[in-house]
Amino acid sequence: QVQLVETGGGLVQAGGSLRLSCAASGRIPSINVMGWYRQAPGKQRELVAVVGSGGGGTNYADSVKGRFTISSDNAKNTVYLQMNSLKPEDTAVYYCNLRPVVGASTYWGQGTQVTVSS
Repeated sequence: QVQLVETGGGLVQAGGSLRLSCAASGRIPSINVMGWYRQAPGKQRELVAVVGSGGGGTNYADSVKGRFTISSDNAKNTVYLQMNSLKPEDTAVYYCNLRPVVGASTYWGQGTQVTVSS
């Protein structure tokens, strides 16, 4: 099993910044994709950004391109999400996700609340 622990959420004013971290532990697949999803009240969970292991590529939602940056530290099994120029519409619970490239398994963190005030 894989455990994911997120930290770094909070309350910030519009235009501010936050950095989320997600540390993975357990039986981590050697080749995987890690990333962030978010879910706002009354809305479906949506992809924010993902990154492949071993220096793999990244993918971002159009709504966050140019404002958010995903990065990873493979030695620490940790993925980060630097969020700049935050907007009220970024308010959501942010979930860390890890899925192996091969197989149907997927793992989720417990979620961390990000609230952006106007």
